[in-house]
Amino acid sequence: MRSSRAFPLLALVLLAAAGAGTFNLGGCGGSRESGRRAQARVVRVVDGDTVKVKLDGRTQSLRYIGMDTPEDKKPGVGVRCWSLKAAADNPRLVKGREVTLRFDRNARDRYGRLLAYVYRASDGLFVNAELVRLGDARARPFPDNTAHRAEFARLASAAQHRSVGLWRHCGNGGQDAF
Repeated sequence: MRSSRAFPLLALVLLAAAGAGTFNLGGCGGSRESGRRAQARVVRVVDGDTVKVKLDGRTQSLRYIGMDTPEDKKPGVGVRCWSLKAAADNPRLVKGREVTLRFDRNARDRYGRLLAYVYRASDGLFVNAELVRLGDARARPFPDNTAHRAEFARLASAAQHRSVGLWRHCGNGGQDAF
């Protein structure tokens, strides 16, 4: 009957972990993470939609969820329209800053990068949304990670309507950037 005594202890540990509000993302799990959050510091900006963060003492790659900026570092693709501008705006928003990461259903992508909605800790600015609003990014739903899909679609439509960023400077309604 050892298992019957272990069950209450296990239940207590799981409840404590669920209420903690943060969690360790050292592995590449893809389990339900919705609503979870963590504090991190942006230590390097890779491009318009990817950064390196210091989280739990480790530096990890993080890809913003729900949006996509034009490529400038992808092998075989070359520098796309507006990619350098998007890559320049991202550090202005986050480089060296403390950020709050909010996770959706899948915490990592197939490359092992963290997937998160990123908020500046100092003022709560929603960085993913700001890049879409500025016209630096288009809305791009990620499978299973769709908490802000409607918001990103609305912001991208407004940026396109205002003809800002890639919507103004890249041909074919911004599609030449991708």
